[in-house]
Amino acid sequence: MFSYCSDPSTLEGLTWLSCYLTTGKHMLFYVSFGTVLLLLAITAPVSLMFGFAGAMAARARFAPLSWIGKAYIAVVRGVPDIAFFLFFVIALDQGIEWLRHQTLCPEWTDAIRQGNDFLVCPDAKMPLSSSAQWVHEVYGFSLAVITFAIVFGAFAANVLFGAMRAVPRAQMETAEAYGMSHRQAFWRILVPQMWVYALPGLSNLWMVLIKATPLLFLLGVEDIVYWARELGGSKTARFTDYPHPDWRMWYFFALLVFYLSFTKLSEVVLDRIMKRLTHGQATAGGEAQRRANV
Repeated sequence: MFSYCSDPSTLEGLTWLSCYLTTGKHMLFYVSFGTVLLLLAITAPVSLMFGFAGAMAARARFAPLSWIGKAYIAVVRGVPDIAFFLFFVIALDQGIEWLRHQTLCPEWTDAIRQGNDFLVCPDAKMPLSSSAQWVHEVYGFSLAVITFAIVFGAFAANVLFGAMRAVPRAQMETAEAYGMSHRQAFWRILVPQMWVYALPGLSNLWMVLIKATPLLFLLGVEDIVYWARELGGSKTARFTDYPHPDWRMWYFFALLVFYLSFTKLSEVVLDRIMKRLTHGQATAGGEAQRRANV
């Protein structure tokens, strides 16, 4: 923070605004944008792995495994996202603490569930009350990543399952006629070709994932929505050195610009990926490129 900001009561105009926008809380607000981008960078590939595993399970020849894959897709897609987020974070957190309790506190005789309370021994708490603040933050963020990955992995599984079925069966039959095993045909023929069919659905899923990042606020992570509400609310001289009226509209307008800009950039990148994937493919996109080059 600038040295001339030491006495806010003497500041005016742009000087006051520059000091206001460089306070410690505003720095945390700017860092929270990185938190959102980090969530997307981690969740997207993890969700894709969950989705690929779910799609492979759903199309498995072993019936029980196929039932598990299809149940995963149906159950998660059928539950409202916000309900699943709130339920799963609590369930996962309590599940971890229950396992730690059984391992670390075998002599504990009291009931863990006492009415609406979930009580474990102090050593089983996750994270420990004595842990540093960054440990609490990393733990909460990790739960959020896992929750996002499981939810959006189910949607990705549905997209990939449909894409696998969209690859012409003749492609697989030709590969097997040339002597490839079912596994070889799957990895060498089906998987490379399915992406062109999956990308439109995955693109929409990526956009939905971007729009779902404000749910971090509901999961206890101090994200951009949390800080926009915290900083934008009306402040008086009694509670801050920089009093101001209700500015939440301006903070949330900044979030609007951020999300629109990011989704526009995503559209450009995804469009280029789609053009690369459809090049030379016997699809509507590939045929359009062929005619354009004639």
